[in-house]
Amino acid sequence: MPDETPDWIPAPRPRAAMAKRLRAASSAMTTAALAEITRRYPWFSDLDADNRASVTLVVRAGVDGFVDWFASGATGLEQRNIFAAAPRSLTTRLALQQTVDLIRTTVETVEQQINTALPRSDRQVLTLAVLQYSREIAFDAAEVYARAAETRGAWDARLEALVMDAVVRGDADESVVSRASTLGWHSPAGLCVVIGDLPAGDPSLRDLRYAAGKAGLDILASAQGPRLVVLLGGDFDHEDEALEHVADLVDAFGEGPVVVGPVVTDLVEAVVSARAATSGRRAAAAWVDAPRPISARALLPERALAGDGHARRELAHDIFGPLAAHSGDLITTLEAYWACGTSIEATARRLFIHANTVRYRLGRIEDLTGYSPSDPRGSYVLRLAGTLGRLLD
Repeated sequence: MPDETPDWIPAPRPRAAMAKRLRAASSAMTTAALAEITRRYPWFSDLDADNRASVTLVVRAGVDGFVDWFASGATGLEQRNIFAAAPRSLTTRLALQQTVDLIRTTVETVEQQINTALPRSDRQVLTLAVLQYSREIAFDAAEVYARAAETRGAWDARLEALVMDAVVRGDADESVVSRASTLGWHSPAGLCVVIGDLPAGDPSLRDLRYAAGKAGLDILASAQGPRLVVLLGGDFDHEDEALEHVADLVDAFGEGPVVVGPVVTDLVEAVVSARAATSGRRAAAAWVDAPRPISARALLPERALAGDGHARRELAHDIFGPLAAHSGDLITTLEAYWACGTSIEATARRLFIHANTVRYRLGRIEDLTGYSPSDPRGSYVLRLAGTLGRLLD
């Protein structure tokens, strides 16, 4: 609002007389505005007594503020936010659209009262004044709701950090599920924890949240030191599907490995995914050519060598275990295959079997474990699984 008196404002003496008449009609204006609000908006009657009283205070403050503002020459020097008289809880009870409706109705009612209850000589100036003043009220409302949004945003960020901390520490229970739901978490069919580096210059993670929302995914995220820990939920039930989704989000992470934990079905079980992703993120540097993103399961050898007991047991029981439970031919063939420099013909001669039998057994090994003995990475995983399987037998 400019500090100089606008050109359309009368001189001090006639302005004081108009302000006096306006002040005398202010109570009737407030009463008429509240009656019109009650008539137009059924939700106003549904408010409890305290909130209705708060709305009454705001309407009265708006009308009285208009009188004071006009009397001072419409300079705005003494202007104070009309919502200051109302409790902060009112902004959480009333939506912004409802507040706009209140302001619009009040301004229209005051304008109508000016054109019916005040002398004709006052009407043109006061009508112009109320229109000018309504702009100030709109700024007041915008300021209050912007401040409330900032407060809610800060609180949501703290709550989100608490939820993510509980997930990583394994303390997620039904109360954490309830807190997550207030942040927009919808308990999707599948969820996983993704860990990478924080992006440079984007503390709000706006790009990450936008990309996840565009893909129809639930997301909770927080910074934990230099790491970015993300809880991703969606209609997926397998790690490969989760990897495909994360591949679309990977540019929103900082530089460095992005590790995807195994998919689980419940937030309470998310610690399993978080534990694997954390271990994988710590060990990912050992695989120089690791893809980005990469699953925690693909890093089982590095995790085992870094001291992850869960990874060691998974290699021993889930990969070597099926081979040991099968007939001894598979393990014997695998060891002979390695001893012969991965030559199928040499392996067949060593075992006195046909080369096609060697090929069949190698195929069975891949079917049982998911790793091919002829692939360098698969061979590495199988060798370490065999070593750990014998050690942890």
